[in-house]
Amino acid sequence: MNFVYSYLLFIIVFSSKLCSAIDRITATQFLRDPETIVSKNSIYKLGFFSPPNSTNRYVGIWYNQPSIKQVVWVANRYNPLTDSTGVLRISVDGNLQVSNAQNHTLWSSNVTHSINTRVIVAQLQDSGNLIVQGLPLNRSSGNETTVWQSFQHPTDSVLPNMRFSFNKNSELRRGLQAWRSPSDPSVGRFSVGINSFGIFQIFIWDGDRPYWRSGPWNGNIFVGTRYHDTGIGNIIVNTGAFAQEEGQDIVSLAFTGANETLLPRYVISYAGTLAETFWDDSKKNWETAWHAPENECDTYGKCGEFGNCNPKNKRICSCLKGFVPKNEEEWKRGNWSSGCQRRKNLQCGVQGGKEDGFMRLKMTKVPDNAEWVVGLNPSQCRITCLNNCSCVAYTHDTGIGCLRWSGSLIDIENLSPGGMELFIRLEQSELGNSKRSKVIVAVSVLLAATVVVITIILYFLWKWRAQPKGKIQSDRYIKSRTGKKVAKKEKSISYGFKDKSEVVIHDLQVLKLKDLILATDDFSNNNMLGRGGFGEVYKGRLENGQEIAVKRLSRASGQGAEEFMNEVELISKLQHRNLVKLLGCCIEGEEKMLIYEYLPNKSLDAFLFDPQQQELSQWEKRLNIIQGVCRGLLYLHRDSRLKIIHRDLKASNILLDEDLNPKISDFGMARIFGGNQDQASTQRVVGTYGYMSPEYAMEGHFSEKSDIFSFGVLLLEIVSGKKNRSFWNQDDFLSLLGYAWKLWNEKTIISLIDPSISSSDSQEEIVRCIHVGLLCVQEFARDRPKTSVVMSMLVKDIMDLPNPKSPGFTQHQTSADTGSCQITDETSSTNDVTITTLIAR
Repeated sequence: MNFVYSYLLFIIVFSSKLCSAIDRITATQFLRDPETIVSKNSIYKLGFFSPPNSTNRYVGIWYNQPSIKQVVWVANRYNPLTDSTGVLRISVDGNLQVSNAQNHTLWSSNVTHSINTRVIVAQLQDSGNLIVQGLPLNRSSGNETTVWQSFQHPTDSVLPNMRFSFNKNSELRRGLQAWRSPSDPSVGRFSVGINSFGIFQIFIWDGDRPYWRSGPWNGNIFVGTRYHDTGIGNIIVNTGAFAQEEGQDIVSLAFTGANETLLPRYVISYAGTLAETFWDDSKKNWETAWHAPENECDTYGKCGEFGNCNPKNKRICSCLKGFVPKNEEEWKRGNWSSGCQRRKNLQCGVQGGKEDGFMRLKMTKVPDNAEWVVGLNPSQCRITCLNNCSCVAYTHDTGIGCLRWSGSLIDIENLSPGGMELFIRLEQSELGNSKRSKVIVAVSVLLAATVVVITIILYFLWKWRAQPKGKIQSDRYIKSRTGKKVAKKEKSISYGFKDKSEVVIHDLQVLKLKDLILATDDFSNNNMLGRGGFGEVYKGRLENGQEIAVKRLSRASGQGAEEFMNEVELISKLQHRNLVKLLGCCIEGEEKMLIYEYLPNKSLDAFLFDPQQQELSQWEKRLNIIQGVCRGLLYLHRDSRLKIIHRDLKASNILLDEDLNPKISDFGMARIFGGNQDQASTQRVVGTYGYMSPEYAMEGHFSEKSDIFSFGVLLLEIVSGKKNRSFWNQDDFLSLLGYAWKLWNEKTIISLIDPSISSSDSQEEIVRCIHVGLLCVQEFARDRPKTSVVMSMLVKDIMDLPNPKSPGFTQHQTSADTGSCQITDETSSTNDVTITTLIAR
């Protein structure tokens, strides 16, 4: 009895302290229709509502601004209230429940947990997540437990910072479920989910039938989707990205990196459209950033087996080359559901038959029901398909690997621009080797050879006329008439790309593709050092024994010719011990590769965020990395002959040599400033959310101070040993910056320090570094110190530090560091409609 009495007394006292709160429901504080609660910063509202043209009452969450009311979550969607007597309360068993006047439970969170030592509270957060927490009776212990949250039970919407997850016990087809109609939130025809745990792709289901398919996930995007620019006026806006997260028996996407002031969300409509929407305040209206299905060809299997759908054609369906309609009459009437069949059977296994070949289909949404074969390069993928008589098609993608198909090919679509290359197996004669084709080929080759010969002759004539008299020597020095060696003029080589852009390589070693294939063992997975949004990095060894790191840009990457040109032209001119050294490059066909010095310890994030790594357990090593990165930045900003803004400074772009000395890498996003230039603007925001300064992420303004902001985030990560993204699901703060600022104001900043380095001998110095980090991440650029001042603070040339002001993004969740992102009108591996690293859909 004493325990019960103490418990009830605590409830009364605790509730009295919460009586002024508007974002919580407690055991004694009910929510009765038509009452509502509002999240801390008045972004979302929870309460009772009636849909349009309906008198039924539901408990839901919607945006708090009256002009843009959109319901994003519904509790009792299966059991509506028929009057206004509903109550939302914490029940005696600790569950959140909706009941009517007769005290019948219409909905419950339905979680089994112990409440003997806890007080149960439901809170609406600014993220739109309704959480049920168990708070300890002894509040000083701080051991809160989240026992239920609405983000894990979505209805028809996905909000920023929300995981869209499936485990092997989930109903894979029921991730989101559309409303039955605009006036009825009960479950309708359409749902969103996945098909299997093999090749990850999103489906829209019409009942139990597939209605639309995203194509496979390649680590950055769904390769079967189209993306468009998202903008307000002439400004490209960030509506968010998806980043894949995997665990044991679970697969999920996290909707991250969004500009939450735009109120973005993904929603499945009652009509079966999956859309990404955002609020355009200038128009006072909801806008659509992306939606699917987009056209008739997006409907699953529109053209049947072995049919190809092209929305740009008058007759959208056609048979693949080498195939003919199964039912010619139906096809003439525009009914393509019967699909196509082979004109000639494959010769695999037939005695004396010619070897089959492959027809390449470009910019394609690859078919459904692929078999995923792990560990094969493109040539191995082709050979294994050719040697397997049941294999009818294959493809290879850098982020996915080898995919191949047996049996029928269904749901193929032309995605120009975009998509993947699909190689379809055909009988040899179907590949165009008839006599007529041979004549055409022969004539074409002859004409092409003639053009090449003429071009070569004209080129050498031009070189001869343009060349000054005397012999050009290939030595680095030539002799003057006096016999002394003098430096020759800088020799350059010009390369062109398909988009007519050009890169000029100055005095930089150009390696051949075949030499890099040999050095990396044909880009073996065993030699892969890492992977990012740009592609992969491989370890290699040249014939002379020199170890190298080869950065191979993916064709699906957002880092194309422009970024390649930028990195070659910039880094080849930079020399500093804290900048990675570029040794050479390779440009052959569609391959673009950069060759760097090999650093055995890979990148900083591999050590910093891995609890098994002990190399950075000494504060002196971390301080050396912090100061080394700052020295590298100081060189870029002040001491080099070019003033360079990096724009993508983060832990994964800091490489470590054998002594753990840091070297800044990845200059694909960097920009050169003029001599007196302090700031520039762009509509093409690139970088990584979580490291971007507010003025850059929101307005496109970048400067030395935007790099300083990134450095400040990096410094706080090094001191705490925590990623920015590790705070995304916390209750009181939505970023590492917000957490650090909270501890600073509470004068408990010591608790931010990574326990492995928090010795008493270095604690004062570590706190000083945190102080510098907070100065670097202040919200306004004018308040942040210059790079030279930061360096002086770190080496204690400046002892007295000013008090920091509030950081940027303290109330905004940072996106997962999934790679670099860009907001651009180019096709890229990142999310073109928004931005970072994902943006993947």
